[in-house]
Amino acid sequence: MNPIGITLSATALALALWLAWVSGKPSVKPLLTPQQEKALRDKLPDNTMDGNKTVVYTEFNPMLDDLLNDIQQAKDHIHLQFFKFETDYVCQRIGNALIEKASQGVEVRLLYDYLINHKSRWYYQSLSEHGVHVVGFGPVSLPFLRKQDNYRNHRKVVVIDGRVGYLGGMNIARRYLEGLEWGPWCDTQMRIEGPAAAQLQHAFLADWCHASGQLLASTRYFPRLQPAGPCPVEVLTSGPIGNGPAIMRRTVELLDQSRQYIYFESPYFIPTSEVMDALCRAARRGVDVRLLIPARGDRGILELPASFSYFAQALGAGVKIRLFDQGYLHSKNIVTDDAVAHIGSTNIDVRSYQLDLEIGAYIHNRDFALQIKQLFLDHYAQSLAVDPAGWPQRPLHRKIFEQTARLVSSQL
Repeated sequence: MNPIGITLSATALALALWLAWVSGKPSVKPLLTPQQEKALRDKLPDNTMDGNKTVVYTEFNPMLDDLLNDIQQAKDHIHLQFFKFETDYVCQRIGNALIEKASQGVEVRLLYDYLINHKSRWYYQSLSEHGVHVVGFGPVSLPFLRKQDNYRNHRKVVVIDGRVGYLGGMNIARRYLEGLEWGPWCDTQMRIEGPAAAQLQHAFLADWCHASGQLLASTRYFPRLQPAGPCPVEVLTSGPIGNGPAIMRRTVELLDQSRQYIYFESPYFIPTSEVMDALCRAARRGVDVRLLIPARGDRGILELPASFSYFAQALGAGVKIRLFDQGYLHSKNIVTDDAVAHIGSTNIDVRSYQLDLEIGAYIHNRDFALQIKQLFLDHYAQSLAVDPAGWPQRPLHRKIFEQTARLVSSQL
């Protein structure tokens, strides 16, 4: 072999070994020390699940209006955490509101993922200069030389005065408001008012402590909250730094416990073996299992082919799959048996389940579940059905490309 061939072969081998290393199941590390975790847990009220008022947003503009109004009404503190907080005019509106509240003496904290937002660090520095406390989660000096550099914080959380919280799939960016050139951006976010806001506060403060080294365990961040509505809400976090694959395990539980139906919306379908096995088990025992993902991708040419590589197994078990082509579907919703619904940041993919820090809310309320069910059915009716009989007949070159994309799917 000539020197060029040897160099290319060595490079390919090194790349394959690196990818296998960073993609492997992580050994879970604690987010906080036992003393830090106890200090935060001791501040939580006895019952943080029952009695919540919830609002679901399927469009960005109403969510942004309510968020800005809640920021304006803040009296003590504002905590925001977003995977992406892009420096466009939407971001500027929120940034200006945060600066104004900081100038009034309100404590304002913003947590962002360091690597994903590295080009915008000048903007975070500007916020810091105007009184906003800003921290990047997971700083990286030489990317991916350490395995933990591949662990990103994908959560989207807002807590205001410890009383009102937001979470879901929406980041802060213009495309969420304007959509893409070929269609609207379809996503889901929710607002929680009531005792469950304390769960969101705990999640934010734990991440803040890990990223900044500052433990904020004062009772001022955990005010006593009266019931505000009918919904029991359970907030769950997961990640290789923290609780491990807790959301993946809960997804498997929901599948195994489902009796009539379970519906999923996700931008990607790159499941772990545990989730794929549970999907197939549910479908084979007669549960109406449906999956909705976008017909077009938003970030390159690999994520959809990687998703397609899993279709044959799911379709063969009886899972019904459709492709949403009326815009880009970014929601991460689950609803089952008119009883439980999930809204959060977790995609159906290996990265979300094993490599990223995620958050999700599980709402145990029939009316709420029916609302998310109807949202799913509306999207489902506008989508393209994948034919189980025709799917295996697609061209060989597509199958080869899909399997190739699958090899790097954990990084998508």
